[in-house]
Amino acid sequence: MLEKINVPLADRSYPILISSDRLGSFGEELSQLEFPQQLAVISNPTVDNLYGRAVLNTLENSGFSPLHFNVPDGEKFKSFEVLQSIYDFLLENDFDRGCGIIALGGGVVGDMAGFAAATFLRGIPYVQVPTTLLAQVDSSVGGKTAVNHPLGKNLIGAFYQPEMVFIDITTLKTLEKREVSAGLAEVVKYGVIRDYEFFCWLEKNVVNLKKLDTQALTYAIKKACQIKAEIVEVDEKEGSIRAFLNYGHTFGHAIENLSGYGRWKHGEAVSVGMVVASKISLQHGLCSQQDVDRLVALLKDLDLPIDPPDFLLTEYVASMQRDKKVKQGELTLVLNRGLGEVVLQKITDISAVFSTIL
Repeated sequence: MLEKINVPLADRSYPILISSDRLGSFGEELSQLEFPQQLAVISNPTVDNLYGRAVLNTLENSGFSPLHFNVPDGEKFKSFEVLQSIYDFLLENDFDRGCGIIALGGGVVGDMAGFAAATFLRGIPYVQVPTTLLAQVDSSVGGKTAVNHPLGKNLIGAFYQPEMVFIDITTLKTLEKREVSAGLAEVVKYGVIRDYEFFCWLEKNVVNLKKLDTQALTYAIKKACQIKAEIVEVDEKEGSIRAFLNYGHTFGHAIENLSGYGRWKHGEAVSVGMVVASKISLQHGLCSQQDVDRLVALLKDLDLPIDPPDFLLTEYVASMQRDKKVKQGELTLVLNRGLGEVVLQKITDISAVFSTIL
């Protein structure tokens, strides 16, 4: 079984390959791209122990010369210091513009390896091999790369598209349940912002998704990637509708920032952010109470949090004012119109809007 989705971006187009138990064919797929023979596999110790040897073997069997380098595991290590260590490794091993990077891991590895690829010698090719559900349906697709700053999440980054995204859903079998739930939050997001029928499908398939049923996971991942590919095709660098993908993220990023990176999973913070956004949407007359209740019920069924941590309103506001979506003091919120559609709403008085929710 091999599903293929194309992200159509002219000369930067690339395939998303979705498979089950096909990690051993990665080298063969990569060779079809004429990818550089000398490459670095960037991972972390947890993922490396599980899949590192298999990836190195398939690369070597396909004629590549891979080296591997592990970064520490966790959101708090998505930092300048760790990024510097990737640059050091590449330089110490004589990497040049004819070399490439493989990002093997979750969103932290993918974002940092992608940003390293985007900036090392002004850009070298890279490929995403996401091993968490969150990375498979979101961060590995679309070319957003970044590191965190102590004052905010993903504030230092670049748009830089991969040459391929290779998804093997079998890697999800080794995830802890909390990590799976966090990834499912992003899957729910796609239903809310773009596809009401998909949202309804998610409501009916909670059990299968939580038990990692192969057929259900494949459908959900493919649908999520299709929606993101369609949006990125129209708006690669977030000039318009790509902002829809930030539904739940403005408040979610504030949670992550205030809590200390890593205490909340990204998807958990987005889950709460979606609930907050839906309540603001209700106040603006964009959705019904039933819409809010259905979203809350689905998130709870997927074992996700729905209530924000107990920080002061002033702390939340200060964090959101540093959000990338703030321009000239105005914050652009993504609000749901019913379920299956969203709109962008500019907010000048952030405190006034969120005070009624918090």
